[in-house]
Amino acid sequence: MKLVTNLVFKGECRQAFEFYAKVLGGKLNGMFTFAEAPGDMEIDPSFKDKIMHAWLDVGDQSLMGCDAPPGYQEDMGGFSATYHSEDAAETKRVFEALSEGGKVTMPYNATFWSPGFGMFTDRFGTPWMVNTIPGDRR
Repeated sequence: MKLVTNLVFKGECRQAFEFYAKVLGGKLNGMFTFAEAPGDMEIDPSFKDKIMHAWLDVGDQSLMGCDAPPGYQEDMGGFSATYHSEDAAETKRVFEALSEGGKVTMPYNATFWSPGFGMFTDRFGTPWMVNTIPGDRR
């Protein structure tokens, strides 16, 4: 079994997933537009190039994503995508890259549980937490 988070965007899914793949060293294994849906599906013409389904693999983890059609769009909230690494330099690099152009809500710093932790909302509206795992502790 595998739990996979699905991120819902307001039209920026392609840009976000290409950015996440670059920063996280992942591989996009699927990116399908609404125009590629079966012919009998009614689609707003302005939305045909938006993403209906995206799949990003990063190591043995995955993220799914899509653009919500007009009328189904809501702000993301109540969760955070979370990146963990035992490599403090890599964690800091990911924090700085993903938070660029976004809003940092907790600057990257040492905490009582981690040598490096930070929180932000990226430029696409996705809330993130980035955490350095000390040794074997999870």
